[in-house]
Amino acid sequence: MPYPTPASLLEVDLHPGKPPILHTGTPHDAPAWAAGHRHALRTLVTEHGALLIRGLGLRDADRAAAVLHHLAPDLTTDREAFAPRRTYTPGVYSSSQWPPNQPMCMHHELSYALQPPGLMLFACLSAPTTGGATAIADAATVLDALPTELVHRFEREGWLLTRTYNDEIGAPCAEAFGTEDRAAIEDYCRTHAIDFAWQPDNSLRTRQRRPAVTAHPVTGRRCWFNQIAFLNEWTIEPEIREYLIDVHGADALPFNTRFGGGDPIGPDIIQLLGDTYTAHTVRESWQAGDLMLVDNVRTAHSREAFQGPREVLVAMAEPLRPAPWPPTAEVSAG
Repeated sequence: MPYPTPASLLEVDLHPGKPPILHTGTPHDAPAWAAGHRHALRTLVTEHGALLIRGLGLRDADRAAAVLHHLAPDLTTDREAFAPRRTYTPGVYSSSQWPPNQPMCMHHELSYALQPPGLMLFACLSAPTTGGATAIADAATVLDALPTELVHRFEREGWLLTRTYNDEIGAPCAEAFGTEDRAAIEDYCRTHAIDFAWQPDNSLRTRQRRPAVTAHPVTGRRCWFNQIAFLNEWTIEPEIREYLIDVHGADALPFNTRFGGGDPIGPDIIQLLGDTYTAHTVRESWQAGDLMLVDNVRTAHSREAFQGPREVLVAMAEPLRPAPWPPTAEVSAG
């Protein structure tokens, strides 16, 4: 069996405004290439925060899934998803179903979960006609660019995610938790520090408090790590937000974020977060067959609006250890 390729032998193209890009040529056996280069690629992702790999020819789901499984043999199951996904193979999913004309703001995948993934894997089977890039931003740089007072408040309080599961917008309750069994859902919530309450219409309302800043598990560098902006009410299209409030009430939006102490987060703060991400965003348009690896702590990612067919497979791996903060007892149902 050949020795794994060291990272030092892989040449990465670095250009301002673009993610690091590795051109592989066209290996005959892409899964075998992935297995042989797995450790080197992971080293490069830790070094750069993300890596776009071009040349593997991942144009069908079976080939792409095989490569993803060879790169990360222990893919994780998607739980607490905010939007529906299609399952291709265990641990390999479609991108979140989100309107093509609406961008998905910068975020760290499942940063509201107790054990979010440390590594994201994206495989582009078909690229859109225009737009649709999976753009990225360095979370440590974003943190340094934010106002100190705001960062300190989020460090003290954390952030609060509230959700009301329904069949209208977002992932239905059974899909998000992987079961329709109420007792199993309740057990999951208790185990994962999520407060929950069943509503008179049988919908589920949850609250979970999480840290907004975390240390990178390898480098120790502090990173802005959350979905405060993405899942806030002020990022919902205005007419949709008004409709949801009219129908469900302001306290029953499908998702919303607050300061950890419960105070609302105003549109000015959401705008500030968005502008800060924009100032530090890099992007490269997808080409069919591309593969992108993203360090989910070091690097936030988004999905830009697009036209034309776009099929990108998603996998998650390397779940992080639960953060020691906040204590479960401090998460109040309210």
